[in-house]
This record gives sequence, structure tokens and C-alpha cells, in this order.
Amino acid sequence: MTFTSWQFGVFVAVVFGIYYLPGIRNFQVQLLVLASVFFYGYGQPELLLLLLVAVLGTYVFLVLAIRNRALWLPAGIAFNLALLAFFKYKFLFVAAPAAHVTGVTPVDFLLRLPLPIGISFFVFHNISLLVDLTRDRKIPPPLTDIFLYIIFFPQLVSGPITRAAQFMPQIVPKRLADVDFVAAAKWVLAGYFFKLYVANNLNEMTSYMDFPLYETLRTQDRWLLVVLYSYQIYADFFGYSAIALGLGLLFGYRLPVNFDLPYISTSFSEFWTRWHISLSMWLRTYLYIPLGGNRHGRLRTYLNLMIVMTLGGLWHGASLSYALWGMLHGLLLVIERPFLALFQKAGPVVQTVRMGVVFLCVTMLWIFFKLPNFNHALAYLHGMFTATNSPNPTKLFYNLALLYSLPVLIQHLKLGALVSGSLRRWEPYLYGALAALAFLEAGPDTAFIYFQF
Repeated sequence: MTFTSWQFGVFVAVVFGIYYLPGIRNFQVQLLVLASVFFYGYGQPELLLLLLVAVLGTYVFLVLAIRNRALWLPAGIAFNLALLAFFKYKFLFVAAPAAHVTGVTPVDFLLRLPLPIGISFFVFHNISLLVDLTRDRKIPPPLTDIFLYIIFFPQLVSGPITRAAQFMPQIVPKRLADVDFVAAAKWVLAGYFFKLYVANNLNEMTSYMDFPLYETLRTQDRWLLVVLYSYQIYADFFGYSAIALGLGLLFGYRLPVNFDLPYISTSFSEFWTRWHISLSMWLRTYLYIPLGGNRHGRLRTYLNLMIVMTLGGLWHGASLSYALWGMLHGLLLVIERPFLALFQKAGPVVQTVRMGVVFLCVTMLWIFFKLPNFNHALAYLHGMFTATNSPNPTKLFYNLALLYSLPVLIQHLKLGALVSGSLRRWEPYLYGALAALAFLEAGPDTAFIYFQF
């Protein structure tokens, strides 16, 4: 069940209709837990047992770590990382076709299981839960609260990654009168517009980046598609995150904003404060700072940046392309770090040039994200700098590329905020137009890109 399916619309309407009934107020948490279990199991019921093991196992380690943090906190983190490593990286060591020939039935069963949707996100929630709740607590929270934090359906599959210290205090009875319907509607409408109108339509074009279709592309078209994919992945993930934020508000929960106009960044460090903000903050809080952060000299800081970004790349998948994507982002952070203070004194012309450089580098690195097969990524890059001789090159419609990219450009140039600020009374009509375009001009249905993680 995806956010863009009619089944999901019915599901949300039913859960919302029951959630605020007077007799349900004391059971709202339980209702959301059951709804989230149904949501997760709708497409992969065989993985509900794994979800149960992950949550209950984390809860057991939480109870133990509250009593003895030094011993059981590392054990709980290791338990979750082992789950993530097994399901995400098992085929680095065991060939997929051989997953049924070990002769050990339980092992064969586990090897045959597909990658659980959202495992990267709920494992990170589990670790945040263990770290945050064992600092000062003497009594573990109710098990239903733990379940809700980990599997709350708006953020279960692709985030945002919410820290336990931010989410758990929000678990209190909710009232319909407290719901900010206007803010929720804006987030949901914007999210569906960016997903259906922008990302899905751009996906029709960027699908030609895949092997072997890219072999039919002209050199200039390869450059165009890289830029379009940069817009697509932003629109796709921003769209999901916006929908999640809106749904969270409907049920009385504020999830963290995940994107803040990342393509206007003038440095790579700024980019990572604007892109996938919840992941950046998680890596900073639970990995970079425990490694020592910037407290042990310049070389140690550079090493920590490289470790964090490389692991951040591998978090996305067991691929050399993902590792290189993270490693190169780490390298860019290291290269620019000595000059950040100097950059802050630069004039508007230099700032604009820096913005262009950051966007170009980030966009080029998306090639490794789009093509996890490293050889395919290199082949695509090679064709960007050498003339291609395809006898029947793919024809791309540049006017449509601009049309579907325009919302991302308008948003990042802040023209939308300018218009809505000066024409406030027209704002409902503007959001109505977004809804109409999302419905009438939606591209072919395609899964959210981050579902694979």
C-alpha cells in the first residue's frame, strides 16, 4: 500500500474517522499501532514477524540498558545493526540464486525473505530509542508507546527519522480541535503535487539513464537527464516527506522537516543541513559526535567526516556506487572545510558561483545513486564527456523537461513564497491548482525512490 494508492486514501480516512471518537481517546495509541501494523503488513505480511522481533528485541534491550547502560546499550545497538546488515548486505556473501540450498530450513527461509521495506529507517529509530531513553530514565515507557514511535505509519517506510526524545513526549491524548487542518492540508497537497506531477513525470525521462537505455542517448541528453534526475529525486523524496508531515499533523504528531531548499546551498556542509535533514542529524548525533566530532584536531575531524559519509552511503545499499557516493561527499566536505570562514565573507557574485558549483557536484554524484551498478555509472559518465555514435538516439522533449522541472526551480527561488505572500487571498486557489495538476497531469505511477532503502 503506497501513499499514492486509492487504498491508502481509504485506509487514512477510516483510521482518522475512528481516531477522534470520544470513546477512543484512551486507546488512540493502540489504534495507531494496529493501523501501522496493518499498513506494513498489507504488502509484505510475511515480514510482520521480523518487525515484531525488531521491536520486542529492542524493548528488551531498552529495559536491560536502563538498569545497566554500559553493558546492554552496545548490545542493543549491535542487535539492530545485525538485523540491518543481514537483510541489506547478505547477498554480498551469499549468492541470491543459492539462497535456498543451504539445507538448513530456518536459514533458507531467512535468505529467501526480500529486503524489508523501511528497515533502514526503523532500525535507526530503534537505535535512537535505546540511546535517548537510557540516559535519564528509570522506568521504561509502555510497550505500546515504543511500538508507536518505531512503526508510526506516516514515517515507517521512508522517514523522516524522528529522534525518540522528540517523539515520545508527544504521545498524549489528542483532540480534534487541536488539529491544524490548514497546515496539514498544505503539506499533503504539496507532497502529492511534487510526487505525482513533478517526480513521476520526470521519471518517464530519467528512466533512459538506466542500463542499457543510456546507450541510445546523445552526449547533451545525458547531461540533461542528470539534471532532471537531480530535480526528480528531490521532488520524490520531498513529496514523501511532506505527505508524512501532513499526515502526522492530522493525528496530532509533529514530525521533523526533512528538506529546506537544498539546491540553493553555497557549501557542501550547508547542503547536508538542508537535504534529508533527519538523516544528517541522526548521523551527526549518533555517529559523528561519538566518534569525536571536531574535538580532536583537524586530521581526526577529516577522518570522522569520511567515515560518517561513507557509512551514510553504504546505509543506502550494499553497492560500490553507494559507498563511492558517500565517500566523495565526505571528500568534498573535507576539501571545503578550511575555507568555510573565508567563504562567509564572499560577495553575492562569489556566492552565486559557489551555489552553482555545489549544485553541479551534487548533481553529478547522483549518477552513482541512480546507477548502483558501478560499471553502469562509469559507462554513463564516460558518455557525458565523449561523443556518442548511436544510430537511433533517443528523442527527449526539452520543453516538457522544463515544464516538469519548473516547480522545483520556483520553490528554490522562493517565488512561490513571494506570490503567496503578496496574494494571500489567492493562496487557496493556488493549492487548488496544485491538487488539480497532481490529479489531471500525474505521471505514470512509480514507487517512491526511497522505498528501496
